[in-house]
Parts: sequence; C-alpha cells; structure tokens
Amino acid sequence: MCPPICSFGEVKRKDPTSSSSSAQTLSRFATRVQRELGIEGEVDICVTSSREMQALNRRFRRKNKPTDVLTFPSASPSVGGDIAISLEVAAANAADLGHSLANEVKILILHGMLHLAGFDHEIDDGEMQAREAELRKKFKLPVGLIERTHHSAEKSAQRGARRS
Repeated sequence: MCPPICSFGEVKRKDPTSSSSSAQTLSRFATRVQRELGIEGEVDICVTSSREMQALNRRFRRKNKPTDVLTFPSASPSVGGDIAISLEVAAANAADLGHSLANEVKILILHGMLHLAGFDHEIDDGEMQAREAELRKKFKLPVGLIERTHHSAEKSAQRGARRS
C-alpha cells in the first residue's frame, strides 16, 4: 500500500513539510479512538494523494475514482489494520463544510477505525452511524461521514422528487 504517517508507538511523517506536532496530535487522537473501540494490534494510517487513493480504490474496490478514506482490516491478531486517507479530499471536504482540516482528518480516522472494529454502514441497520455519532460527540467533532452521506442522498432524492 503506502507508507504510514503514524504507526502507533512512533510517528512517521510521509510529508516532510507537515508539522510534527500535527502528526503527533493525530497519532494521539487515533490511539484514543483505537482504545475506545478495543482494536488490538498496530494500526497504520497513511495520508496520501487523491491519485494514490484512486489507484487503491480501483485496485481493492473496483471503483475508478478517488475517495476520502479506505480501510484494510488485518487477519493477524497483532495487526489491527491500515487506514488510507486522501489529504486532498479531506481538505476539500473541510473547506466545503467550514471546519478545520485537522478535524476532517480526525473524522476520517474515526470512520476508518470503526470499520477496523468490524462496523459496516453499508450492511448494518444504523449501528455504525449511531456509534460514530456517539464518538463524534465524545471527541467534540463536527458532523460525521455517514451523516453527511445520508444527508446528501436525502437532499438529492428531494430534488428529484420536486422535478417529477
């Protein structure tokens, strides 16, 4: 996949221009979420480009477009899994939603960790969305990824209904 920016226990920065304190803050946040969700083993988080995310999305999900976050659970008990985040998509989302890039990356880390913990919003009956909302409030984060997706889909359906 791609080199991690943080491997819990130590911080590895892929982008030399990024702030060490920002990487450490995100690493501490990810560690808190990992503990909260009871995820065992090492979790690597890779912050990368939209081009790399598109390649990963095409390879693993057969969708030829960039995405904001991908997760790769591990079968090994000593490894929790990997999370890949597009910094470009995160920055665009943060700007569109009016919150900081750091908060957007935290939202994506939270979402990815929930997937590593076994949640799947595509097939559950709202369990992941409820847990994400609960943790978002606990960690004082703005609107979550699942809520955005559902809200956006509802708005599209309403626009379509008005056109009919």
